[in-house]
Amino acid sequence: MARAVARVAAPALALLLVVTGCTGTPSGPAGPSGASSAPPSGPAAAARVCDHAAPGPATAPPGAVTVDPAVVDDLAAKTRNSPPNTTFWLLPGTHTLQPDRYAQVMAKEGNTYLGAPGAVLDGRRTNNYAFSGTAPRVTIRHLTVQGFVAPHDEGVVNHDMADGWVIENTTVQDNSGAGLMAGAHQQLRASCLRRNGQYGMNAYKTGDSIKGLVVEGNEVTGNNTDDWERQQPGCGCTGGIKFWAVDGADVRGNWVHDNRGPGLWADNNNNDFLIEDNLLEANDGAALVYETSYNAVVRGNTVRRNTWAEGRGHTADGDNFPYAAVYLSESGGEPRVPARTDRIEIHHNVLEDNWSGITLWENADRFCNSPANTSTGYCTRLVKDTASCAEPAIGTAPLYGDCRWKTQRVDIHDNRFSLDPSVVGCTTECGRMAVLSNYGTYPDWSPYKGKRVAEALTLGQDNRWHDNDYRGPWSFVADDPDRPLDPARWQGDPYRQDTGSTFAPRAGG
Repeated sequence: MARAVARVAAPALALLLVVTGCTGTPSGPAGPSGASSAPPSGPAAAARVCDHAAPGPATAPPGAVTVDPAVVDDLAAKTRNSPPNTTFWLLPGTHTLQPDRYAQVMAKEGNTYLGAPGAVLDGRRTNNYAFSGTAPRVTIRHLTVQGFVAPHDEGVVNHDMADGWVIENTTVQDNSGAGLMAGAHQQLRASCLRRNGQYGMNAYKTGDSIKGLVVEGNEVTGNNTDDWERQQPGCGCTGGIKFWAVDGADVRGNWVHDNRGPGLWADNNNNDFLIEDNLLEANDGAALVYETSYNAVVRGNTVRRNTWAEGRGHTADGDNFPYAAVYLSESGGEPRVPARTDRIEIHHNVLEDNWSGITLWENADRFCNSPANTSTGYCTRLVKDTASCAEPAIGTAPLYGDCRWKTQRVDIHDNRFSLDPSVVGCTTECGRMAVLSNYGTYPDWSPYKGKRVAEALTLGQDNRWHDNDYRGPWSFVADDPDRPLDPARWQGDPYRQDTGSTFAPRAGG
């Protein structure tokens, strides 16, 4: 969870129309945050799939088993009675399972499930899961999966996190829990993840990391309808897609919008992400959270009108933390963790009319075995024996550095940051760029007390902004949100940030 203990991950609050320093919202169709989403253009244009789904085959492919919607449980029964590597073609209409919560399709290795135009698999708010089992290399195409009631943190499609699944041109909507789970080398392409109760996809695999995940050309919208942060404040369990311990992911060309909570959230020991050419907009929380994770390239994305609900809500509560569209929490580049880069590189993105820009945060009290580490039992990728992160050894090298996740080696360049306060409906605290930490206080045996982490983060961990284009009334935070800096102070000693950057006072300047 973000900002563990010192700053708990915030609930995705309902949009407040009138709060301190923030008035008004734009007109037009509104998502959860009150922002309006326009159809995507550029590389993400192909991801406009929820209302423009590609139709499946109108006739059965040669050798396929035909599944009849008039026969209850026909799909599950024929799967049981057919060998692996069978292709199933679902006739148009609504297909159902037995009226039992545990009735489900137990896929076999190499099975393919193809929906004809209008084919729907409906759980009728009765069945927990749609497609389950540990069989690898299952393919699902051109099918709508809806109405299933997976429990919290569980998923409807690929419930058992099997490897090598391919989900293409498929709509997964109006389910409880997560629409999808994920296994290694899973491919999710050209699909719609819409209005699911918790996540569109929960990329988590029990007891293992997920390698080689591809998420490309999908529309991810309106998820977390059950508003889990309100039910369990601080759970860190919401958003469009959640990634947990994923090692190698390509997330490209997606339209992630109007989700309650963050759009994309990589939480806990993720590594080697390429996040490019996405349109991330109108999410209640941050467009992108990268937390206690390593090594990523974030490039060519359009990020607009995010964090409005979270920013307004916290401003109304008197919280001046710089909630931002892109939030890095205890995450950075680490050459000792193999990846396509040894940094976090954020470049050639357009960030427009978000509640603030990019915040780099490091909780001084969050490290292995600390009670402030809400990823209980987890340690960094650099320490094999978690128990070794204890006094007195943690106070000396190498454990002093390796027992904590660091926000380091972050390179932010050649981006355009544009802010029009009249669009956001805000006059204060919505146009900030920040790098900061808290004052270390606990536990008693912590070697990171005081300003050690804050000073390292701000001045000594190679975090750099440079060659960016700022349009609008931007201010900057280094260590203390109560003392925002103007561009000249941000560029001057001791911070020396944004060399080569340009500043225009208005968004259109």
